[in-house]
Amino acid sequence: MSEPRHRYSTVSLTLHWVTAALVVAQIVLVTLADQTEGPGARDLIGLHKSVGLTILVLTLARLGWRAANPAIALPFGTPVWQRILARATHVGFYLLLIGMPLGGWAASSAAGREIEFFGLFNWPLMPIGGGREAAGRFMDMHELGAKALYVLLFLHLAGALKHHFLNRDDVLHRMIPFIPRRP
Repeated sequence: MSEPRHRYSTVSLTLHWVTAALVVAQIVLVTLADQTEGPGARDLIGLHKSVGLTILVLTLARLGWRAANPAIALPFGTPVWQRILARATHVGFYLLLIGMPLGGWAASSAAGREIEFFGLFNWPLMPIGGGREAAGRFMDMHELGAKALYVLLFLHLAGALKHHFLNRDDVLHRMIPFIPRRP
């Protein structure tokens, strides 16, 4: 019988924390763009689009990695409702981290706005028409996704902190390299 895993792999940790940092960057970029006018705001939104597409690619890679490397089970005795909530939160993250970039990409495509990927090349647009009206509908869904993402972020962080400070188990140790295992 193999020894149980106590920490996620370097690949899992890297995909998780790079994606988390990029999500925080997205929040900062949109906040700054909302407070800026003219070309500066357009540049920030252009960067937001590039980061969003990077999140899409990383999330797809993460799903592939997860399929080959299943998640570590929650600690024995974790109530069923918490297991269901944790699973639903993770599934929700995957749906939003794929759906939101797709929605933003679809909005740009519908409006016929080019997406310059970090100044390196033009990301291909989807074959979507509809102009500004369709783009607006995609953006409405994109913004609703952002609100849902805030809820999931809260649940995810609250769950991690609950495990660490109330349950006093090693769930947080699995994802944060510098937190030592509990005896």
